[in-house]
Amino acid sequence: MPIYNAPIRDMKFVMQEMLNVGQLTEYDRFSEADTDTLDAILEQSGKFASEVLTPLNVIGDHEGCTRNADGSVSTPAGFKQAYQQVVENGMMGLAHDPKYGGLGMPGTWHIAAGEMQSASNMAFAMYPGLTNGATKAIEIGGSDAQKATYLPKMISGQWTGTMNLTEPHCGTDLGLLKTKAVPNADGSYKITGQKIFISAGEHDMSENIIHLVLARIQGAPEGVKGISLFIVPKFKLDADENPAERNAVSCGALEEKMGIHGNSTCVMNYDEAEGYLIGEENKGLRVMFVMMNRARLDVGMQGFAQSEVAYQNAVSYAKDRLQGRSLTGPKNETGPADPLIVHPDVRRMLMETKAYNEGARALVYWAAMLEDMEMVHPDEAVREKCDDLLGLLTPVIKGYLTDKAMATTIDCQQIFGGHGFIEEWGMSQFVRDTRIALIYEGANGVQALDLVGRKLARKGGRALMSLNAEIDEFLAEHKDNENVAEFMSGLEDAKKQLTEGTMWLMQNGMTNPDNAGAGSTDYMHMMGLTAFAYMWAKMAVVAQAAIDGGSNDEFYTNKLITGRYFVLRMLPQMGAHLAKMKTGAEPLMALDAAAF
Repeated sequence: MPIYNAPIRDMKFVMQEMLNVGQLTEYDRFSEADTDTLDAILEQSGKFASEVLTPLNVIGDHEGCTRNADGSVSTPAGFKQAYQQVVENGMMGLAHDPKYGGLGMPGTWHIAAGEMQSASNMAFAMYPGLTNGATKAIEIGGSDAQKATYLPKMISGQWTGTMNLTEPHCGTDLGLLKTKAVPNADGSYKITGQKIFISAGEHDMSENIIHLVLARIQGAPEGVKGISLFIVPKFKLDADENPAERNAVSCGALEEKMGIHGNSTCVMNYDEAEGYLIGEENKGLRVMFVMMNRARLDVGMQGFAQSEVAYQNAVSYAKDRLQGRSLTGPKNETGPADPLIVHPDVRRMLMETKAYNEGARALVYWAAMLEDMEMVHPDEAVREKCDDLLGLLTPVIKGYLTDKAMATTIDCQQIFGGHGFIEEWGMSQFVRDTRIALIYEGANGVQALDLVGRKLARKGGRALMSLNAEIDEFLAEHKDNENVAEFMSGLEDAKKQLTEGTMWLMQNGMTNPDNAGAGSTDYMHMMGLTAFAYMWAKMAVVAQAAIDGGSNDEFYTNKLITGRYFVLRMLPQMGAHLAKMKTGAEPLMALDAAAF
């Protein structure tokens, strides 16, 4: 049975020592977000993840979900009871507005709790995760009446939520969608169409499911300019706003998937279902993309969460499994062989994963902190900077983090050798579950195109200039700190190479757009590596300061060792990405399509 223990010490290091989340208590919204409360939430979430969700992960993978004869869907054994614990503990509303029953805690706390759930049971975590996203969309785009009706019960977890975008003939290109909305005399709409790949579309864990559905109102413009967003509940509401008559929405089938078997991924049929417009006609994508951008940060988190649990199991196996002798002489002299962990190549895979996990955690938590500051900071310039950085970093967090998570999770499976290929050990599930993170919420290639095609040029390139200025200020502040000089030089070199890559894209992408497309993934990885270099430099400064202050805690020494591995062994990938990008589109596009 696979294991999972929440890395609470590292979480606290990032949140409290690197990010100083305590500063958020200065603002009224987060005035009660003190250290004791954070510690209690982390401990409670970690215990729930390891004791309840981890054992259910294998069960969910083996059992999957079941579509019944009446179209209802049953989740795997234990899922419904575990979800009720989430509801009873108030974790659904952790970061939501107290006005609607939320606890009003920082989003940084929410992402940490979400990491634990995703690492221990990714399929389960998607049910509350999607509800949080749908709640966010209604908070932003809904009317006061819609907020009053839906938010309290979604924030409590009594009702869950989904997002319905994809159709059989269109995924990324939403302008092709065919689901239609016909106005009714009472102001509601009849929604008709089919959606596919709808996570948590039908299940037995909540009394109602609130679907957010993209559709085109009759007579609306073609393409993305004619798309509206609708609330379509599974059950219509009576006069007291309780679930009553079943709406004309049903699960037509469950998708047969590579992974996340415990989540009900549905084909959803809308047959003149009653729906209610959110916001303005033809402006649905504005609201939905707010939800999707939030979801993309969560997907980046899912990536390193799966990498974390794979790493923990690989470390346990590498320390226990005896295989061969160390190249420098026996280390387990009384035994027949040495443990796997003595071998340099096994160490390579473990160090690569550990350095990735800790860098990714810092980056995602920083992004969550930017969201928190954007919400509460009184200075408009600070709020704008947070929004700029989030816009720039979101496709990187989604794309680079999940690309890398796939590689590290496979490395952890590789450490098990043949046993990693056997379902008994659980490593296969981590690999299979991770795979979806590269695909949904916008495939990673699309994230790369979004980065180079939209986010770099947004507001005259202000976001990248803001990031560069912040890095320059940080480098100037710590240039004389010899104990972390390796980290500073690594960050400085990465920034220079990223700047060179940016200039190449600007000069060559305009003359031939295929050059930008051909180099987009390499550029996204370069920005990811630069962001990691910044995070590792910041963590190194904090760890070194603790050591210089007299701390004997090995945590800080090990943090520096891990960071040094990143600088020396992972950061040099910048040069390879830059070299590949500079070859342009010609090597990719030269072969005639008929020759493939």
